[in-house]
Formats: sequence, structure tokens, C-alpha cells
Amino acid sequence: MKIRHKLLAVLSSAVLLVTALPQMQLSASAADIAHDPSRNVQEEGVGNPFNFGERMAPEGTSTAELRKLAHNMTVQQCKYALYKEIDEHWDLISLRFGQTEREKVYALFLGVGTLESTLGGNGDGSDVETAFSEGFGVSSAHAYGTLQTAVTAFRDPGTKFMQEEDVPELEWYDLNEANFYDAIISDHMGIRKIIHFIRQAMVDYDLKGWQIVRGALKGHNTGWANYTGDNDGYYQNYPDEGIALAEWYYEEGHLYDNVFIWTKAEAAAKQRAGNPWEDWWYDVEPSLAEVSAQPKQTTASTSATTETTSTTSKTDPQPSVLPGDVNLSNDVTVADAVLLCKYLSTAAELNTEQAKRGDLNEDQQLTAADLTLLKRLLISKS
Repeated sequence: MKIRHKLLAVLSSAVLLVTALPQMQLSASAADIAHDPSRNVQEEGVGNPFNFGERMAPEGTSTAELRKLAHNMTVQQCKYALYKEIDEHWDLISLRFGQTEREKVYALFLGVGTLESTLGGNGDGSDVETAFSEGFGVSSAHAYGTLQTAVTAFRDPGTKFMQEEDVPELEWYDLNEANFYDAIISDHMGIRKIIHFIRQAMVDYDLKGWQIVRGALKGHNTGWANYTGDNDGYYQNYPDEGIALAEWYYEEGHLYDNVFIWTKAEAAAKQRAGNPWEDWWYDVEPSLAEVSAQPKQTTASTSATTETTSTTSKTDPQPSVLPGDVNLSNDVTVADAVLLCKYLSTAAELNTEQAKRGDLNEDQQLTAADLTLLKRLLISKS
């Protein structure tokens, strides 16, 4: 009985630690890099240090609570939320944008986020909404989040809107309030939207080189990715300002902290000089080539996914995966709960196999719910 009480105490402490995580994450230091500085960002990405999942909160969370979570995001968290989505789909994004340098793509989206929302620097986190006065989903300009993703990006926004259905490589979420007001889904759909306009710029308007991405940013803001030479002032104020701001974040070393810049700020005057598209951004030609389906990378996040479903040998009735055996010791013990707790608090990383064994509710993400199930399993064993 003493062993059982000790086990309960250890596991209860672990659950309480994970429950407190969102509060801890929101207090990140203004100047700190949140990810492990030893990571090779170009090859691995930043690793999702704030444990963002595929959604900001589980389905069924109220709009008010979703907006509260988004409102409390720091500038730094707004940045890393974007990076998480970029990292998950890096092969596709690199190909479509014609950019092989990952941090330049990070910076480009910071430029767009600054144009649209100042990355939460207004004190409202990612909780920024525009053109909502007519009601939900009525206006094509009704938008939300860091990238100000409009309702037109979502599936089935209504017959009066053109469907942006030509990005089959990325999840296409239905238009409803649960998806629209989720800050992570909004980022995902904003990236998807710009890729849609990259395709439009190439297929419909035959743009080339950096003009493709430039036109796509125009499309993200206006709905049309064509180049109209009689309106160069517009390009200066949106796509060209966005790329100058992107270069500022990149060159001034503000990719990972809580620092932001205002649109048209004098601080970026140097970056506006010349043509940042040619001088800084351009790498390779954007491409519409097919991307092989790739499983999502398992990072230090609550959205870890598995590559394949384990199979059982005809000659061996035992499953190849032992649920709960997070440390791969071929047994389920308190050590597994401790390791899973460390993972959820970003104090440890798990590989794909470990993540698979820790996903006890089989929802393809690691959360405190899995730790609770592991606790129950250990108690039943004792």
C-alpha cells in the first residue's frame, strides 16, 4: 500500500506540472531564444518549444476561450506558432516559395504578420479580427489571427466566394467558428492561402521568379495575384514593404525574441533601399512539382505523430508496440511517466517510437491526457 501511495504522489505531481505548463510558457523572457540553440535550424527547424498542437485548443473549446488563449500570446509565441506550421510542411513550402533557406521563410511570414497584425505587439497577441461588423463569414475581408487569414481560405465559405481548393497537400479546414478563431489553424490556413496564390501567379498570370511570391502576397491581401504595373504604389506598400520587414527581422537578429517592428518604421529604411526581392530573398525558381507525401516530423511538441501503424507478426501474437513504454525498456514503470512528464514540460525529447508508445489515447498527439492514462495503467498494475 505504501508503494501505491508513493506512485500516486509521483504521478499526481507530474499531472499538476503539465497542467501548469500554459502559465509557464506565457511568462517566457522577452529576449530568450525559446528553442534549443544547439539545433540545426536549417535541417531540423526550431522544434516547437511552446508545444503547440495541431489546434490551439481541443475541438469544443468555446470561441471566448479560444480568443483568450490567442490574446495572451506573446510576440515570441506568435513567431514560434508560425514556425511550427512552416516546419511541419517545410518540403512543400520550400518548393512552392522557391526558397531553400528556412530562416528566410520564417522572416517572410514575420513580414506578413507585421503588415497584418504586428505579431501581437499591439498587446492583443494573435487575437486580431477585421471586417466582422456584418456578421460571421459574411464579408470576404473577415479575417482573424497573426496572418489575418480570411474566411475565403476555408472550405465551404459560401457560394459567393471562390473556393481556394488547389492546395491538396495541406489540410483544408471547414469554415466554422471553432476553426476560424483557432490561432494555430488560422496560421495553417494563412500559409495555405498564400500557396494558393503562388499557384495562381504561376498558372493564371505566368509570373516568373520572385514576382511569383510578390504576386502571391498581393493575392493574400486583395484576392488577385496578377501583376498590374499601373499600381506600383500598392506593391511598395504591401508586398515590397513585407519583404523589407522580413529582411529586417532576419538581418537584425529578431527571428526568435519578443521584438517586433511597425510597418513603415524608419528602423527598416536600410532594408527598403534597393530591391530586397533581388538582393536578399531570391534563391531558386518557385515550383509546382509534386511533393511526395511525408509523415509529419516528431518534434518536442504535443502534436507528435507517428510514421506508420505497427503490424503484428503472424508468428508472434505479441504487439510490436507496448503502450506506455515511453523509455523503450520493454516494461511500463514510473520511469515512463517521469519521461513523458519531462517531454510535456520540454525538458526532454522523444523519438518517433517513444512518441508512439506514449500516445495512449491514440489521437496522434501527446498531452496531459496521455499522462493521465499512463497513471491509470500504472495504478492498475500495482
